[in-house]
Amino acid sequence: MNNLNFKHLYYFWVVAQEGSMTRAAERLDVAIQTISGQLSLLERQLGKSLFIAQGRGLALTESGRLALGYADQIFQLGDAMVEALSTSDSASTLRLRVGISDGIPKLLAYRLLSSVYTMPVDVRLICDEGEFETLLADLALHRLDVVLTDRPAPVGGNLKVFSKRLGDFATGIFGSPALVDRYTGNFPQSLDGAPILLPTRHNALRSRIDRWLESANVRPRIVGEFEDSALANTFGREGLGLFTAPLALADQVAEQLGSRVIGAMNGVSEHIYAISNERRIRHPAIEVLCAASPQDEVSAEV
Repeated sequence: MNNLNFKHLYYFWVVAQEGSMTRAAERLDVAIQTISGQLSLLERQLGKSLFIAQGRGLALTESGRLALGYADQIFQLGDAMVEALSTSDSASTLRLRVGISDGIPKLLAYRLLSSVYTMPVDVRLICDEGEFETLLADLALHRLDVVLTDRPAPVGGNLKVFSKRLGDFATGIFGSPALVDRYTGNFPQSLDGAPILLPTRHNALRSRIDRWLESANVRPRIVGEFEDSALANTFGREGLGLFTAPLALADQVAEQLGSRVIGAMNGVSEHIYAISNERRIRHPAIEVLCAASPQDEVSAEV
């Protein structure tokens, strides 16, 4: 197949938005015959009909709906590029677009990302939160430069990425002062029946927590499961249950959440990975982010 003509695709995209060639012609300020000819050329190249007549307008075929999804992504990315270039503070400002998985402790994300501000250039971080699969999709579309998550990229597929293990962070159980006073004695047996807030089973840390509780032969009372670690911390700050957090953040947890450590979960660690696209020339801020970890890069195809 010849290379796709993006002018043909743009005309298709506008017609799909407007629902008729007449309104598309008015929007684009061209003749209806021009649009009709461009669409015919696109359909001939793709070997698929993209529209069917419906009343006085047009409706998308199944192939048309599929093509529209890709066209939306293409032209939205184009708009984002224009906006990013037009609003850039200066040519020397370095932007790093980061996706942060919901389950990553935000204080930990801050600790890792703050390293980029040591660079001898102005850096602007643009951070998005979301689910693992959604963030990987945005990475594939180059809407993100790097994803911070609790697991490496899965193997299999066509998109080449690399996963860098940034570190393992030992995990402990924290609680409000009242809960700490109540459940500190004889840890971890004191956790039996204690109210606890846990990550959902989508979070890679959850299975390690479950195994630790089973090996300690304790059964706390699960009062909440959270995809978003920040929301779990908010519930924990209000004293609604014990919660888990990296022990390295004990001082920040005490200061920001008013919570203290009850005890360490020996053998349970939060694994943090940086996932980015494989390129010969990599983003310099990603290089700084990954430099602190001695772990090797793990290539994968998503």
